[in-house]
Amino acid sequence: MAPLLLTLLVVGAQANPGEAPRLGTIRGVVDVRLDLPATAQRPSVSEIGAAAPHDAPDRRRSVVYFETAPQGAFEDHERPRASLEQKNESFVPYVLPVITGTIVDFPNRDRTFHNVFSLSKAQRFDLGRYAAGRFKSVRFDHAGVVRVFCDIHSHMNAFILVFAHRFFAATDESGAYRIDNVPPGTYNLAVWTDGRVRVERSVRVGEEGGTVTQDFVVE
Repeated sequence: MAPLLLTLLVVGAQANPGEAPRLGTIRGVVDVRLDLPATAQRPSVSEIGAAAPHDAPDRRRSVVYFETAPQGAFEDHERPRASLEQKNESFVPYVLPVITGTIVDFPNRDRTFHNVFSLSKAQRFDLGRYAAGRFKSVRFDHAGVVRVFCDIHSHMNAFILVFAHRFFAATDESGAYRIDNVPPGTYNLAVWTDGRVRVERSVRVGEEGGTVTQDFVVE
């Protein structure tokens, strides 16, 4: 898996003294054409002879982000809580992008016990096993890729991408993404899909701000 690039640099045009820069928007669609077979389920002793239904993760969901952060990325922004649910024996969403300092809740929406753990270098933790209706939380203070698993259900896994800046966006069901409040400048956009960066492209936001459309094909 390619490393997630999270370098912080001051780039972009400098505004005139006393004049606020015109901010822009980068948006588009990520068309994922990869063949992504579903993760095989390992049956437990209690499930032999009666396969338990579980949801397949949406592995086509992608995250579009800046490899270098523009001026303003160092400002103090509120860190809202995020949630990664355990539902129908699947983590939802499959990929969750957050900014450093975010607390992520892991609620158990199923009728069975679950566990959430990670051995990732950016954040190692093990929340133990807990019952339906309960949740536990982790604060993510270090940028990087965190892969999470359930030690009870081997087919359950997901990714948390932790960024040291706010210029990122996850795609929706249609593959669309949108990054707002971008200062003028030239940036390198990366598209992360199912475990690694798949596409990189340079994009420029002009002095006048406005909207820049950048579509991607991942194949």
